[in-house]
Amino acid sequence: MKKELNSIPHLKIEYNGARNLADFSSSKSMTTHHPSVSLFSNCGAGDYGYRKAGFSFVVMAELLQKRMRVAELNHIDAEGVVGDLRETWPLVVEKYRAKSGGIAPSLLSACPPCQGLSTANNRRGKENDIEAGGRDHRNLLVLPIIEVTKQLMPKVVVVENVTAFLTRKIPNPTSGTATTAAHLLCDALHAEYVLYPFLCNLADYGVPQRRRRIFLTFVRRGLPGLKSFLVQRRAPYPRPTHSPQECGRMPISVGACFKSLNLPELDARTDESARGEHPLHLVPTWNAHHYAMVDAIPKGSGLSAWDNNVCASCGAVEAESTTAVCPDCGDRLLRPVVQEADGSYRLIKGFRASSYRRIDPTMPAPAVTTANGTIGSSSTIHPTENRVLSNLECCHLQTIPNEFRWWKLDTEKLEQHSIRKMIGEAVPPRFTEFHGNAIMGMLEENWNLSPISIFDQRCERARIKLGLPRNSNEILDN
Repeated sequence: MKKELNSIPHLKIEYNGARNLADFSSSKSMTTHHPSVSLFSNCGAGDYGYRKAGFSFVVMAELLQKRMRVAELNHIDAEGVVGDLRETWPLVVEKYRAKSGGIAPSLLSACPPCQGLSTANNRRGKENDIEAGGRDHRNLLVLPIIEVTKQLMPKVVVVENVTAFLTRKIPNPTSGTATTAAHLLCDALHAEYVLYPFLCNLADYGVPQRRRRIFLTFVRRGLPGLKSFLVQRRAPYPRPTHSPQECGRMPISVGACFKSLNLPELDARTDESARGEHPLHLVPTWNAHHYAMVDAIPKGSGLSAWDNNVCASCGAVEAESTTAVCPDCGDRLLRPVVQEADGSYRLIKGFRASSYRRIDPTMPAPAVTTANGTIGSSSTIHPTENRVLSNLECCHLQTIPNEFRWWKLDTEKLEQHSIRKMIGEAVPPRFTEFHGNAIMGMLEENWNLSPISIFDQRCERARIKLGLPRNSNEILDN
């Protein structure tokens, strides 16, 4: 007998300081009757969570062969399609049809590149600059998603991206008028799908980082399980597990995450001290000035090198926040400085609010990005040690589990910088497993959790960003 949605408590995920935060478990088997397709698969880490929820990926598509090899190691039943999806999407459709026996995919997951939209891209132009938005072809990579969806008609389509995906103005490829990537997608799929937008901080779901992302989940009209959602005003997303206002549990801090790992200390001074025994636990070394600059930042403080009132020769000094040199001896301060052609020093022109900063151990980490190994990127310095985070630590902040494979044999190890980029672009599988369970409950009408309301603040925020009416009844009745 089916249970009513309101009668089932939300899924409770416990965190008890276990050694491996990323070892999350699922009640679902890794085998499934839900064939699925992944576009812009990266290394397959985000899809790993959907797989643990019961979805099996038949075809995966990725631009780079190196990333596809990792994805195929972790999704052994999937066939990879490598290349630019603007050209290869017909091959994705062909391969899926050949392997599926004509069954529509249960899930199409897609995470198109965000670099053309991200605030970290200093060449993206202003958000409302249509011409600038049209210069980066990546901003129109929703078009292959639309093509594959129209051909295969999956039961559910999930698209993940940064929040600017909802608002960044780009030219409509047909009319040239102003639109956004999200609106292109929504307009193309509206006739066949019901849209559920979602904007959240993944720290609310036990991911130990402040990662704000949007999810657009499209559910095909006419599916039996959709009716319950429409009647009870539910959305196919999980309830938060680490939100003090909603479930009484605090987000997981970096300090708690790293304490559970109990990894040996590393130091960026020398090649020997920068390397641990685990093949992913190593960091780049720094020159003497960068090392001294970071060493001067108080450990565990969450402060940055911009705050250093320290000279390598004179020690602690009193200096204006805008100066690059010591007021006593004229030498450069232990701040982010560069030397001009005439030999003088000036402060680096950069993001002073977040760059050259230690991570605050009492808070979730800032979002792990592809630049997580760069000292001048946003809060990448270890809370207490003089180094950036290792790939192993970044994996745990992204909740990529220990069993996730990065290479087939010890002799085939990938370059660390390639792994860093894959980790930075991954969707945390802890959240995608929760999300996958919510979708699966709708598809099978067999609930093991109660999904959120469409009036949840995360859904409302996304609707506002999209410019949709706040009246949820109007949205779902259209």
